[in-house]
Amino acid sequence: MTTRSLFLLMSVMAFVACSDSPSGHSPDQDLGLLWVKHAAEYEALSRQAYHQAERALPGFVANKRWTALPGQTNVENLPPAIIIDVDETVVSGADFQLTIERPITQVKLNDWNSTGKALGVAGFARFASTARSAGVELFFVTNRPCESIDGNDDPCPYKTTVLNDIREAGFETDMDHIMLANEKPSWTKEKSYRREVIAHTHRIIMLIGDDLSDFIPCMRAVPAVPCDVAATAESRKDKVTRYAGYWGNGWYILPNPMHGSWTSVR
Repeated sequence: MTTRSLFLLMSVMAFVACSDSPSGHSPDQDLGLLWVKHAAEYEALSRQAYHQAERALPGFVANKRWTALPGQTNVENLPPAIIIDVDETVVSGADFQLTIERPITQVKLNDWNSTGKALGVAGFARFASTARSAGVELFFVTNRPCESIDGNDDPCPYKTTVLNDIREAGFETDMDHIMLANEKPSWTKEKSYRREVIAHTHRIIMLIGDDLSDFIPCMRAVPAVPCDVAATAESRKDKVTRYAGYWGNGWYILPNPMHGSWTSVR
């Protein structure tokens, strides 16, 4: 083996070793966070998603048989509604992600959002106002938890923070239109049950979020009731293909390279 060949082999081995080794969080080198914070492309994609949803809105409202929720039937006489996620869909958590000391906890996120004004995702406020003007109700389904905080008498303090975040993003709503994880016994981190609750009284014309679990059931590596099978990278891709007709047609996904259920699957 020549000296050059040996050098190349050692370089490849070093690269592989570094690639397989766990690394600590380094905000100044995390391209996902920096892209959301600084890239004009991030804002362009967010506006694109909401603009596309806004253009489709009149048709979905007018078509009394249309539903964006697979399996929903007998919708003709139900009022229209949109189900929308909160974090990275309504408000951006990039600044929180960039500055908070790890590990991230719900308490830290709540404290951060309680002490500062939430940064709305580009395009959300205009779209939400347009939808309301068209007679559509918006329901915010988030996996921020309904749980107590030491020293706070409110049994579900995170809900108030979510309400304020949405208002700070430019849209007025109320507690009845916000649904947190664990707010009721059956409301696990699997959002499908909460979607079904809304579907009992409304025709779901759109789903908007940043994670596959905002659209498709059982997309997590650690399944939550009613799911009992762990999602994999392959199964998630298969589901994206299975529901190909919905993307950009009732389903609108926002970019989020920072966190999500995709980070835990193999």
